[in-house]
Amino acid sequence: MNDNTPLFLRALQGLPVDRPPVWIMRQAGRYLPDFMTLKNKYDFFTRCQTPELATEITLMPIKQIGLDAAIIFSDILVIPQAMGVNVEMKNNFGPFIEFPVRKKSDVLGLNTSNVEEKLDYVFRAVKMTKKELPEHIPLIGFAGSPWTILCYMVQGSGSKTFDIAKSFCFENPELAHMLLEKITHITIEYLKKKIEAGVDAVQIFDSWGGVLSHTDYNIFSFPYIKKINDALKALKPIIIYPKGCWHAINSYSKIGASGLGIDWSCSARNARYLSGNNITLQGNMDPSRLFSPKNELIKLTKEMLNEFGNQKYIANLGHGILPNTPVDNVKVFVDTIKSFSND
Repeated sequence: MNDNTPLFLRALQGLPVDRPPVWIMRQAGRYLPDFMTLKNKYDFFTRCQTPELATEITLMPIKQIGLDAAIIFSDILVIPQAMGVNVEMKNNFGPFIEFPVRKKSDVLGLNTSNVEEKLDYVFRAVKMTKKELPEHIPLIGFAGSPWTILCYMVQGSGSKTFDIAKSFCFENPELAHMLLEKITHITIEYLKKKIEAGVDAVQIFDSWGGVLSHTDYNIFSFPYIKKINDALKALKPIIIYPKGCWHAINSYSKIGASGLGIDWSCSARNARYLSGNNITLQGNMDPSRLFSPKNELIKLTKEMLNEFGNQKYIANLGHGILPNTPVDNVKVFVDTIKSFSND
């Protein structure tokens, strides 16, 4: 690594930085007026499946907000689609699967081959975006964790509790593990192809890990994320984001990942303590706080930066940015971080 290494990648490698880099989960959309224009013109998966549109959307926040890393515009549910599950994105509802995976024949019928062909539109979007991005802005690729993907595939939609998905696992653990293995296999292949296409780092979103107890998390989620991390960590830096899973911070700090996303329910002090400062931390402003008055937002952002410190840290939100977030407030958040120094 040399001095030309982008700030985001320096922080992920644990190298010294003058200030923390900043990017925002779900930064490519939702709150940007230009994104809303495209949203009104094209449906969700058309945007994901058209490389030119995915590239345009990925670049928007880089050009308009000035973040230190881009994340490819896509969705975690392209994986079940590639396995043969029909996933719709319904307005004002979210993901919907008419025929969820509920029995052995459903699991056996899932096809994990030909990921290169089935998700070619993602890899084309990555290559196109890399050509358009400035050299100092790295591109992040991502996937959902096997557990989080299982949640949607079995539940059939979003849920606060994922009760159907959990009871499926507890009633049929062997079948659950068969499904998790299939998702893990295709996810590894998918992320390898994303890396070949040019992404500079990979984030694994375990958005629904927090619905599991610590014991069940170590059965149904952690081992599969570790398997993905083990397969990829020699290729590119891996960031793991286990929302609501502070109890797993210590375990994740020991598996050779480069970064760990922290949600707003865990303090910086606890995250540093639990991780033994062995890993770069990322987070963790409550996305709702971007609605605060600007003076308050600046104060809270500086407090977050002081608590995490300059080194081994990437500034971010604790979850995805919310729709209707004022763009000016996003800029205030980002500019406060970019002008920060606490040597």
